[in-house]
Amino acid sequence: MKAIALLSGGLDSTVNFKRAVDEGHVALALTFNYGQRSAQREIEAASAIASRFGVAHKAIALPWLAEITTTALVDSGKDLPTPSDDELDTAGERTAIAVWVPNRNGVLINIAAAHAEAMGCDSVVVGFNSEEGATFPDNTPEFVGASNGALAYSTLSKVRVVCHTIEMNKAQVVRFGREIDAPINLVWPCYEAGPGLCWKCESCRRFRRALIQTGNLEWYETLRAK
Repeated sequence: MKAIALLSGGLDSTVNFKRAVDEGHVALALTFNYGQRSAQREIEAASAIASRFGVAHKAIALPWLAEITTTALVDSGKDLPTPSDDELDTAGERTAIAVWVPNRNGVLINIAAAHAEAMGCDSVVVGFNSEEGATFPDNTPEFVGASNGALAYSTLSKVRVVCHTIEMNKAQVVRFGREIDAPINLVWPCYEAGPGLCWKCESCRRFRRALIQTGNLEWYETLRAK
């Protein structure tokens, strides 16, 4: 397999990236700046992760997407959702809408597919999981299937979207990542761009819960401290 990887620097994309590296050749890792608060931290994390495995990395700015996005993920004047641990599985549509970016994954996949076709790659590797797929429709097997259906027509080489964690929850992604030695200690899962993870936003809370559930919190904190 020769692939283009969508590498945001978060947990899911990093684990899928490492799996793709193990399975074949990753020609390029792409990270996007669409005005999100954590853009620079995501780019830094993705660059470090790609560099560890000798994979070329490219950051692409999408200022027009930032201009049309009004949610808290981009608009720092709005409050990010900070559900409690008990609310993570019940907050649902309310928190999803608060950080929704118009057609984000559709846009990113198509840009990656264009690179894949131009570079002779057969797949675009993405990082989705079932836990977030419960509230984000563009994190589901149905979305991947629909994307592949469209790409069969929009790319002559019939580029396909591949995700190794789409049926896993966050804890299962962490376990899988540890099994394949993915550099989880390098990820940036936070919606914010502070000097350290905020541990308050929904993304941080899901990540921390998964580390606790798998007994990896102390391991992670020890490596991050080095």
